[in-house]
Amino acid sequence: MTTASICTIGDEILIGQIVDTNSSKISTALNTLGIKVRYMLSIGDDREEIISNLDKCLRDTDIVIITGGLGPTKDDITKDALASLSGATGYKESPEQLAIVKRILGARHIDLLDINLAQALVPDTCEVIPNQLGTAPCMKFPFDEKRYGHRAVLYSLPGVPYEAEGLLDAILEDIKNNFQLERIIHKNIITFGVPESVLSKQIESWEDALPEWLHLAYLPNATIGIRLRLSCYGADDESRVARMDQEIEKLRELLGPTIYGSGDDTLQSILPRLLKCPPEAARQETLSVAESCTGGHLSQLITSIPGCSRYYNGSVTSYSNEVKINVLGVDADIIARYGAVSRECAEAMARGVAELMDTDYSIATTGIAGPDGGSKDKPVGTCWIAAVHRNRTTGEVEVTSKKVLSMSASRDVNIKRFASNALDLLRRLVEQQLF
Repeated sequence: MTTASICTIGDEILIGQIVDTNSSKISTALNTLGIKVRYMLSIGDDREEIISNLDKCLRDTDIVIITGGLGPTKDDITKDALASLSGATGYKESPEQLAIVKRILGARHIDLLDINLAQALVPDTCEVIPNQLGTAPCMKFPFDEKRYGHRAVLYSLPGVPYEAEGLLDAILEDIKNNFQLERIIHKNIITFGVPESVLSKQIESWEDALPEWLHLAYLPNATIGIRLRLSCYGADDESRVARMDQEIEKLRELLGPTIYGSGDDTLQSILPRLLKCPPEAARQETLSVAESCTGGHLSQLITSIPGCSRYYNGSVTSYSNEVKINVLGVDADIIARYGAVSRECAEAMARGVAELMDTDYSIATTGIAGPDGGSKDKPVGTCWIAAVHRNRTTGEVEVTSKKVLSMSASRDVNIKRFASNALDLLRRLVEQQLF
């Protein structure tokens, strides 16, 4: 299988001054093409470090793609390092890139300086893929089998994300023309509400029986849940693809309602499907929210989905007891007897907002996100959530609630976990009505 390394050049990444978004985009594109990424490195602005790390990557993988270190200033040393690595005897001018440099600077009314012209100079060992969006070209350095024992190629891209992304299609096309590629398939099954250790035990026998070419990864996320990713390398064999689908169905049978989605689904993105509101459908079942400890985050998740106005009526952020009582209609005796952070209060909030906004479903959160405000009986990280379904035909109201404990996390993580658990509680309530 064709393999690749992705490298970023620059101290600014190593010290956390900027976030590397190039590597994830390049990795996704390579996987889609059928190339297995083995290494992902960040290298500082040190000539010898650049050369030694790239030499290792070229020795171990077929393709190396680097971004960064190609600016017009003297601290950008990548081009010189690549010249040395590739055995260049000098530099040559790229007429196409020079014309682009002149066009870009002219359009910006910037004087054409020697350092700008130098960006069109490249080592004589490379081929140039012109960069239409910036002044630094993409340089391609081919290496024959004598150097590394296998044919290898290095592509050097500018670090500016939109420039690197703009060159990616040309690089992928060049790779397709020069390498034999195998199909790679990744499929995600997404779960919520079961800890990773428990989940692993539940599917242990299934996992042990997987063929060696089918790889399972656990990808936990506090707000999304746990993604179970099955990866099939060499999926040109259709029998392998069929087996992969069979194993996913076995997994669905094992985990049942623990699974809520697949692919890139999130708890909020599945709401249109659950509430029977696909883009082409008329508005059907509706949702409202009453928040206390989540402070609007739950509403933000819901409204992050385009078209949510078809099913989402709105929310009340009832942080104070007065708003719970006067707006949502929570009985003051409930708060006096059980406290604002209680099953009884959460359920009353959910009922109140459903009636206030005349919705079929509602969810409510009330808890202690921290870092202060906890007690022995209700420590920081305690949250009660409730979900309501109002049956418009029978007039019946179904209420379900759950206590969430997240006591070792920060305030921000607690809020996110509370909101995700609330969406999952709603999801399970809706699925009960559907199935």
